[in-house]
Amino acid sequence: MPEETTSIDYVMEAASGPHFSGLRLDGLLSSPPSSNTSSPAHRFSSAPDLSSALSPDSLNQPFVIGVSGGTASGKTTVCDMIIQQLHDHRVVLVNQDSFYRGLRPEELERVSEYNFDHPDAFDTEQLLECMGKLIAGQSVQVPIYDFKKHQRCSDSFRQVNASDVIILEGILVFHDQGVRDLMNMKIFVDTDADVRLARRIRRDTVERGRDINSVLEQYAKFVKPAFDDFVLPSKKYADVIIPRGGDNHVAIDLIVQHIRTKLGQHDLCKIYPNVYVIQSTFQIRGMHTLIRDKDISKHDFVFYSDRLIRLVVEHGLGHLPFTEKQVVTPTGSVYTGVDFCKKLCGVSIVRSGESMENALRACCKGIKIGKILIHRDGDNGKQLIYEKLPKDISERHVLLLDPVLATGNSANQAIELLIQKGVPESHIIFLNLISAPEGIHCVCKRFPSLKIVTSEIDVALNDEFRVIPGLGEFGDRYFGTDD
Repeated sequence: MPEETTSIDYVMEAASGPHFSGLRLDGLLSSPPSSNTSSPAHRFSSAPDLSSALSPDSLNQPFVIGVSGGTASGKTTVCDMIIQQLHDHRVVLVNQDSFYRGLRPEELERVSEYNFDHPDAFDTEQLLECMGKLIAGQSVQVPIYDFKKHQRCSDSFRQVNASDVIILEGILVFHDQGVRDLMNMKIFVDTDADVRLARRIRRDTVERGRDINSVLEQYAKFVKPAFDDFVLPSKKYADVIIPRGGDNHVAIDLIVQHIRTKLGQHDLCKIYPNVYVIQSTFQIRGMHTLIRDKDISKHDFVFYSDRLIRLVVEHGLGHLPFTEKQVVTPTGSVYTGVDFCKKLCGVSIVRSGESMENALRACCKGIKIGKILIHRDGDNGKQLIYEKLPKDISERHVLLLDPVLATGNSANQAIELLIQKGVPESHIIFLNLISAPEGIHCVCKRFPSLKIVTSEIDVALNDEFRVIPGLGEFGDRYFGTDD
């Protein structure tokens, strides 16, 4: 044991002398003087003011969180805990490590002298480009870095889609002002230096195939000086400092609560209080992923579409009026509950809307279902071809069925017909799987008293009036006529 200690001490002491930083092979470590001033950022005990994290101009943008801290401080653990608690939102994690520059041949020959903790080691311009696209609602391909070969994988990328929350994690994400300016919230994970060193030894030896001596040498020569020169000074930019990292559950809970407050509802739900998006979960997002996949089999498309439709129908039924009712249970006790709305019917917009009828019948035994067929010509679906509705429809609440709300013209025509038949606008609940913002605007501006219930609001319509990203021609895919 004493001999091992001597060996480790020798490695730590030997890790000194000239070395190159970032991409400069011929220079010594060049860095601004380290700052010893204490960080003005507030800790949780001082109740940080986070109310300005989202400006009014960014209502349509995702919430961007920067997570920084020293090596092995627990940044990834904090990010994972935030993602788990925000399970009902779309959250993506972008690692600064993905944007390491690949080493040139002459640098690979001297890899032990390369400073991976210097700002020049990262391609900050590409990081800014990818983050800009994500914030603009575009998908990006993030590089994959091989830490054993010190090169980017040339034939593979990580596809990252637009999301509600973007978490950017890395030791130097606060160093560049351009990157900082993208963030709505900046979190610094503060962990004891000895704990960080122990974690780094375990990570680099187990996950990255390095021996302990090289890890200690790199830590003494590059990691610790870079922390003092670049990482620690950037702590002053943090909005929130989390002591003990992932072990600080109280801090993470407060952060998640703040994020939820900022995210709130979908922007369109704030504009139109009659629009309801069912609460997203991993199950719902997983089913959307399946039915949106162009390569899914017809059987699976129908199966998972039916599951989603059932959820939408159940949610829509929750918006119907009810009356209080008492029943006697088998134990002889009295249970006070509610009685379902009796006067109810469904109306499907042929033909895609017919795919939602089975779910409605499964939820409402013996329900009457009418049909409306409207001719669709481009975005001008206004020609009524056929209608067959219950004679007493004016006395009923109506669930209008159409899985995709695109332009809203066909929906408006169907709603107008129902109103002409005597159905009060407030008695109509329009159910669909996905909605385009243009369709929601079109319907809600004309009929502000009806309710729209959907499982997801997509990005927009394209030039062909198709919902993007969408799921294609729903009726053809559901009924197998898309060949």
